[in-house]
Amino acid sequence: MNGSSMEKSGSGAAHSTPTPTPTTPTTYNSDDKPFSHGVFDSDPATVSARKGWLKISFFGMVVLCFMIWGVLPIYWAALGRSSNNIHNLSGFVVDFDGGEIGQAVTQAFQNISSPQQVSWVIVDAAQFPNGPDDVAQALLDHRCWVAVTINPGASTNLNASINAINASYNASQAVTAYTTTGRNENIYRGSITPQVSSILTTISYTFALNFSQRLASTPNISTLLGTAPELVVQPMAFMIEDLRPFNVPVASAVDFVGLIYLLIVAFVLTTQLLVARAETGFGRRLTLRSLILVRLLWPIILYFFVSLMFSLLSVAFGVPFDRKFGHAGYVVYWMMSWCAMTALGLALESMITILTIKFIPAFLILWIISNVSVAFYPIEVLPAVFRYGFAMPFYNVSSTVRTIIFDTKNEIGLNFGVQFAWILISCVTLPIFQWIVRRREVKAWEASQNAAREKV
Repeated sequence: MNGSSMEKSGSGAAHSTPTPTPTTPTTYNSDDKPFSHGVFDSDPATVSARKGWLKISFFGMVVLCFMIWGVLPIYWAALGRSSNNIHNLSGFVVDFDGGEIGQAVTQAFQNISSPQQVSWVIVDAAQFPNGPDDVAQALLDHRCWVAVTINPGASTNLNASINAINASYNASQAVTAYTTTGRNENIYRGSITPQVSSILTTISYTFALNFSQRLASTPNISTLLGTAPELVVQPMAFMIEDLRPFNVPVASAVDFVGLIYLLIVAFVLTTQLLVARAETGFGRRLTLRSLILVRLLWPIILYFFVSLMFSLLSVAFGVPFDRKFGHAGYVVYWMMSWCAMTALGLALESMITILTIKFIPAFLILWIISNVSVAFYPIEVLPAVFRYGFAMPFYNVSSTVRTIIFDTKNEIGLNFGVQFAWILISCVTLPIFQWIVRRREVKAWEASQNAAREKV
């Protein structure tokens, strides 16, 4: 009986510990073995993979061709058509002299009419009771893009110098042209300043010819030529006074080119967050509400620190943020960079939901081009379709930077408002897109569960 019990016990032990079976090496069909085929092999698996590869490759090429002709022309049009719309920029001409110099200058500007020239407006000097200083302030208030003043007493000073044969006469004090290159250095460098200089040079030359002919009949002409020849050969000249000069070359890194990098940094962070949710499975574990909150709030927190590093980079390379608001200028720029990065990045965060990682690069190109196109030249000289630029993140960052560094017109409140508007749009679209994608994911998961149950 004991033996029987032991036998049963041994039998039970034998059944509770299964004997291991030797593992057999995985075998591959010669047609399916990986890492062993050429590009043009004719086995079914390679043929199928090759067709899929070609299909995706050609589709990608078609998308790029569409982007080249559908998106890049936005930037080409912004640069190529600007010279035809210079007339959208206004220039003031104000005669505080009332004499022959004033009449010669105003008449010359009245005769200028070309779509490739600034639209010159002759403004009554009575509108500027404080003289040229008021005209300069009008320019700083963005009432015009350039201003020319025929200064008080210009003709009187010239005639008095002729009578006194004054060798110290300074012809350049007769006319002053005011500019503000810090407002947009590209349009001033390429169009406005060369035009003003060319026009005033021509006026000066013409006036000198007419004036010298008049002086030729005066009895003291030889004395004038010997003592004060400038009164004869150049009785009128001008000077260009740049009220807000673009004298910080590195500023281009924060008011134009650097904005592209700001957007690229936001894009990199967006893709990293997507990969983090996918590889960890964290996104699939969260409820819809929790996922939306994470996708909206977590990037904003990260942008706060990334924008700080981005802003400090400009400080390290000598960008003077203290010209307008003192030390607070840097904080204003940092906050604007944070808001702009949030506006740009959340738009990417929203679109990557519906476009997926495969197509988000196409949106990135559109997002960059549509912003860059309105930040290089003034929107006023671009075709009418580019009026959308006033509401774009890049344009408003550039406006804030120019105010901080070059003391141009202060519209920072409006600039921040535009960024907040873009952030609000993303706060609406991202939940909608995420809800659509989550419904698809839930349906796919339920279908897989039903299929699994049917197999059992």
